[in-house]
Amino acid sequence: MAVEEQRAGSRVSRPEIRLVRRGFTDPAKAVRLLDGPGLEGLADDPVVLDALGATADPDLALLGLARLLEAADEAERHTLRDTLTTSKPLRDRLLGVLGVSTALADHLARHPHDWHALVTFELRDMHPGPADFRRALAEGVRGAGRSPENALRIAYRRCLLAIAARDLTGTTDLAQTAAELADLAGATLQTALDLAAEQDPEAAAACRLAVIGMGKCGGRELNYVSDVDVIFVAEPREGVDEHAAVKAATRLAAALTRLCSDTTGEGTIWPVDANLRPEGRNGPLVRTLASHLAYYQRWAKTWEFQALLKARPVAGDAELGAAYVEALAPMVWQAAARENFVTDVQQMRRRVIDSIPAPEVDRQLKLGPGGLRDVEFSVQLLQLVHGRTDPALRSGNTLEALAALSRGGYVGRADAASLDTAYRFLRSLEHRIQLHRLRRTHLMPTAEADQRRLARSLAALINDDTRSDPVAALQREWKRHAVEVRRLHEKLFYRPLLDAVAELPPGAAGLTPEAARARLEALGYTDPAAALRHISALASGVSRKAAIQRTLLPVLLGWFAESADPDAGLLNFRQVSDALGRTPWYLRLLRDESAAAEQLARVLSAGRLAPDLLLRAPEAVAMLGDPQGPVPRGRAALQSETLAAVGRAGSAAAAVAAARSVRRRELFRTAAADVLGRLGDDPAEALDVAGEALTALNAATLQGALRACVAGWEAEHGDLPTRIAVIAMGRFGGHELGYGSDADVLFVHEPLLGSLEQDAARAAQAVCNELRTLLAAPSTEPPLLVDADLRPEGRSGPLVRTLASYAAYYRRWSHAWESQALLRAEPVAGDEELGARFRQLIDPLRYPGTGVPERDLVEIRRIKARIEAERLPRGADPTTHTKIGRGGLADVEWTVQLLQLQHGHEVPGLRTTRTRAALAAAVGAGLVEPADAEVLEAAWVLASRVRSAVMLVRGRPGDSFPGEARELAGVARYLGYGAGHSGELVDDYRRTTRRARAVVDRLFYGSA
Repeated sequence: MAVEEQRAGSRVSRPEIRLVRRGFTDPAKAVRLLDGPGLEGLADDPVVLDALGATADPDLALLGLARLLEAADEAERHTLRDTLTTSKPLRDRLLGVLGVSTALADHLARHPHDWHALVTFELRDMHPGPADFRRALAEGVRGAGRSPENALRIAYRRCLLAIAARDLTGTTDLAQTAAELADLAGATLQTALDLAAEQDPEAAAACRLAVIGMGKCGGRELNYVSDVDVIFVAEPREGVDEHAAVKAATRLAAALTRLCSDTTGEGTIWPVDANLRPEGRNGPLVRTLASHLAYYQRWAKTWEFQALLKARPVAGDAELGAAYVEALAPMVWQAAARENFVTDVQQMRRRVIDSIPAPEVDRQLKLGPGGLRDVEFSVQLLQLVHGRTDPALRSGNTLEALAALSRGGYVGRADAASLDTAYRFLRSLEHRIQLHRLRRTHLMPTAEADQRRLARSLAALINDDTRSDPVAALQREWKRHAVEVRRLHEKLFYRPLLDAVAELPPGAAGLTPEAARARLEALGYTDPAAALRHISALASGVSRKAAIQRTLLPVLLGWFAESADPDAGLLNFRQVSDALGRTPWYLRLLRDESAAAEQLARVLSAGRLAPDLLLRAPEAVAMLGDPQGPVPRGRAALQSETLAAVGRAGSAAAAVAAARSVRRRELFRTAAADVLGRLGDDPAEALDVAGEALTALNAATLQGALRACVAGWEAEHGDLPTRIAVIAMGRFGGHELGYGSDADVLFVHEPLLGSLEQDAARAAQAVCNELRTLLAAPSTEPPLLVDADLRPEGRSGPLVRTLASYAAYYRRWSHAWESQALLRAEPVAGDEELGARFRQLIDPLRYPGTGVPERDLVEIRRIKARIEAERLPRGADPTTHTKIGRGGLADVEWTVQLLQLQHGHEVPGLRTTRTRAALAAAVGAGLVEPADAEVLEAAWVLASRVRSAVMLVRGRPGDSFPGEARELAGVARYLGYGAGHSGELVDDYRRTTRRARAVVDRLFYGSA
């Protein structure tokens, strides 16, 4: 310090150096203030200067003191100076407040006599309660020579000043401070109600009115600045009509709200918020007890019962308030048994997170990750689940409830203690931030001066030395607690489930099997007994595998619970772990790569297709450890790998099996990427990427299988006497495959020079039959069904024809529907030159130069109408059948294909096998209005995504929405709908396809 003084000597005076040493950041201004009126002589008083230096912000404290002394009259100033120099408790309280709160300093400057309120709280063991605050407020209102509104605000801040002084000097801890703030709020509500009754005695005589405190007020854990949540309940007095009584009570409640919430010359006390009442702001402000009960019994949502957990009578008719809480308590403690409990709670938590503006996420003490809401949410959830059978947990206070959960064994003692410490720190930090200007905020300030003041005021709670760099110490402590809260929030609900079934160290929670089952039911597990068996199998024992699983499971169980089918996720994880648990890289991957563990949990619980593919070869889980995640590979890479695998096999059957193995692994890669949202942010873009990936995969598989079957034939008979090409048709040719699509194809061959056509035909038939058989043969690998029914003459015609045979058939016998089917023909495997020549052959057929003759147009429309009438499965709903239902895939595709047949010869953009590309070309050519095209595309994309979702969720293809609720919920999740919104998906689908059908009727059928 001597060196610092020497350096500063050329710039500041010795008095200023003394002030710098005491923590003043603007010593020159401090010297001027100390020389000003009211502070004469204090500059030489080391006791006062040391007390100022001990405050959170010495400059702020000195400024507030100067303003107070300047505002006081001579006698008041003398008394205050004398008390400052002789009474350490009062000096510490007053300067402690002035060093933190400019708002309370402003109050003292306006009402300098109010510093005497600090004297009444000199004894450390004095804890004022509701009666003390009511008496203080009543005296302030009755004895004031000003309006009741202003008098109430002044008296309120006088009491607030005393609470803050006790808080800042350590006389009370966080819990007591928050309780006193809640008691003061209740007293304020009661005083305002008394004033309202005086102003409207007729209303007061007609009803009994109780004010129920909700939220932090109800839980006796209020902030310095917060909306005070209330619910009003009323009953008529004897001889008064119920309607008249409710009307009168509404006048009193409105007057109470106005007295507290309106701004006057003394500002606002705080807003009274009654939006937690039945029906929210749209419901009546006041109801009778019977009306409240009727609403909660019939209409209330889960979050409303969670809010009632903290309900407590705080003002008005105490008997009526107690009756309200007693009547509703049974419903509160049965909320966890409601059918959609988990869904509702998860939705509420997501809404809170989504409501945070992006720039504020990292500054949020309340709503952000690791914030206060994480603690409160976890505690309340555990209370609702276990409070059904354990009355000891039924406290509206977070810290009291946390302690009860620990005593009952529902939370481990170490976890509860850590969470308690973090919660106290974060709430204290929030209190200090709000005290500065008495503003409702939960954001960490960005200014260094503000953070320095906060750090100094919380030095006793910071597990670090704040003297050298208080701002850095505060940041470290805040982040440490936030990380701990987030960690405990993720494990608190799940870790004790392990304790119930596994041998864990002492100190872990002693959750009984019955309580564990109740918790699993609340999480959405439909078979909690089976879930407990899986957990036990994974976590029990002393092996390294069990130890790592015990670390992973609490978080994994949470991820599973967020899905539509947590039971399936847990079962699938057990099966994968049983297969790979002894593989060193598997456990290391999940332990060290949190992203891989989360991706695995999401994939395993999202449906049946991806897990079924993974369980056939669990080593594919390794691709989840890629930093980029699972991303589909290109066609060239897939074909190269498939041909290499085929080339290493010793027989055609083994070679095709190798190709199918590659396909299975890559099918899992695409499905996993789709489930994890890695295919694109835009749904249409993601659909295109998936369709392209599945098309490339099937094309590579066909190429490999064709080579294998040709090699097998040649090994037995010699050189193949013909060339073969595979032509993709339908959605395969359109690059629009879904996960459950067959591979529609045509086979074409051309005999080699010098070969007999009959021999070549037999060889081509044998090779193509073998290809289809081997790709569909029963195996551990998923089959690829090759469908050639679109060939000339259908199933009655030869499987494979020569190019000349195709030309002769199409020239003489081709129907309109065959030209339409050829719109999607595209060579995908085999001889490329032959495939190109086939394309040249069919182009005049699918893009006829004369358009579509009237007779063909009538025939196409007739066939379409017949399909709609005859091929819809019995019992299927035509409004939700994605393929041939109203406004579904067939409607859109036939409309687009008709435009291609009519105008493809003159519009190059229409000569494409892709539906969306052709529709865009039709818009560009002026054939379709942009609005109509938008409607058609929306319906086609949605129907295609629903089909993909059904396959991903059920593991088998389907053209309609699943009938089972959990499967439908999985489809809705895939399509981006939140939990509990499956019905909205179906409604949206019907609305979208209904609009599309109206466009189809005009464009395809020519309806007016």
